[in-house]
Amino acid sequence: MRVTVCELPHRTHDLAAAWTALTQHTIAHNSQLVLLPEFAMAEPVWEFENFDAVRWTAVETLHDVQLRRLHELRAEYVVGTRPVRADGRSLNQAYLWSATAGVRPLRSKYYLPQEPGSWEATWFDRGDREFPAFRAGPVSFGVNICTELWALETYARYAALGVELLLSPRATALATTTKWLAMGVVAAVRSGTFSLSSNRVDRTGACGGSGWIIDPAGEVLAITSPAEPFATRDIDLKKAHAAKDDYPNYVFAEADDRPAVAAAPEPEWRHGSAATR
Repeated sequence: MRVTVCELPHRTHDLAAAWTALTQHTIAHNSQLVLLPEFAMAEPVWEFENFDAVRWTAVETLHDVQLRRLHELRAEYVVGTRPVRADGRSLNQAYLWSATAGVRPLRSKYYLPQEPGSWEATWFDRGDREFPAFRAGPVSFGVNICTELWALETYARYAALGVELLLSPRATALATTTKWLAMGVVAAVRSGTFSLSSNRVDRTGACGGSGWIIDPAGEVLAITSPAEPFATRDIDLKKAHAAKDDYPNYVFAEADDRPAVAAAPEPEWRHGSAATR
C-alpha cells in the first residue's frame, strides 16, 4: 500500500497554499491512503481556556465545508479528525473518507489534556474508551489520536487483533518532537504495525510538524520537515503480519496472563459508542 503523511499549517489562514501543494503531491505519487493532522481544517480551539459556543459552531461548519474537498487528494482513503456535536456532546472524532462512501466516523478521542495551551477537557467530552480495529479496503488499522499515543495498553490489543497500521493524527509542539517520535517507534514495535503520524506545524513552534512513517521493526522510513512537508512510501503489509510472530510480540502472545481482546469488526468503518465524561 502507498501511504502519505504530512505536516499542515497550524493557522488556518496559511492552509490554502499548503493544501494545494499536498493535493499536487498525492496526485503525483498516486497515494492510496493519506493521513491528515489532528483537526487539520480547523482553528485550534483547545488553545482557549473557556468554551465558546459561537467559536465551536464556526470551526465545525468550516470543517464540514473542507471535508467536501478531500476528493481533491485523489486518494482511495483519507483519515483525520474533526469537531462533531453528537447527542449534546462535543467530540474530537476520527473519520475515514473513501471515494465510494464519503466520510464515516471511526472513534472519538478519549484521553484529553487539560493545561495551558491544551484545554481539551474544556472543549471536548470524552469519546470512545475502546480502541478497535477498522478497515480501509485491504488494510486493518487502529487510531490513537495525539495524546492517545501514550496509551501503551492499546498496543498489545492491536497486535492481537492483527492490525497493520497505527494511525496517529497529532497537534504536538516542536519542543516535544523527540519524545513523540520515540513513542511512534515504541508503538510500531510493540503493536507490530506500521506507525503513521501527521502533525500540524507553526513557525512559533506551537506545533512542530515531523510527521512520520515507521515500520514494524522500528525503522523510521520517512519524517516530514519544512523542506519536505509531505512524505509518501510504499509499505509491505506482509511485514506487519510477520511482526506479530517476531520479538517482542510473540513473547506476550504466548503468555498465559495476556489480556483478553475483542474480535476485529468486519465493516469498513464502525460507529463507536461514546463514554460519558
